[in-house]
Amino acid sequence: MVASMSDDRTVRTKHGQLTLEQLAELLPSTGQLMQSVGECWWKCAYAARGGNWPLAAYFARRVRSLQRDLAVLRPKHRERLETFESGVLAAVFTAIAAEDRDAFDRAFATATALANEMHVQTGYGYIRWVLPGEAPTDLDLGRPER
Repeated sequence: MVASMSDDRTVRTKHGQLTLEQLAELLPSTGQLMQSVGECWWKCAYAARGGNWPLAAYFARRVRSLQRDLAVLRPKHRERLETFESGVLAAVFTAIAAEDRDAFDRAFATATALANEMHVQTGYGYIRWVLPGEAPTDLDLGRPER
């Protein structure tokens, strides 16, 4: 006989008790995670364009980390996210490590096209990411001082 989980199990925090259901409701939605992915992807592109390769690498790692979180929270997307990471995202990392702008632009465009195709495959074809025409203004995206 399999015991069912009790809905009244709680976790103590410094602010009080929370049920597991309350904790689950606090987890980010797919939309929230993907909004963060889009912002990091945008900043990655413009950091590379500005020659700030360490910052481009940072934002590429953030994209990878957010997508890994999504694979845990939404297992139905795991296989597609792993394919994206091992294929096109790996090429982005290779271009960043080589500080190769042309290779980066090609890898970034390929990765963006695949992401948009994956939106179609999963029934979200109305979500089509495009690189904004303007660079983010909240960071210095130029070549860092050495």
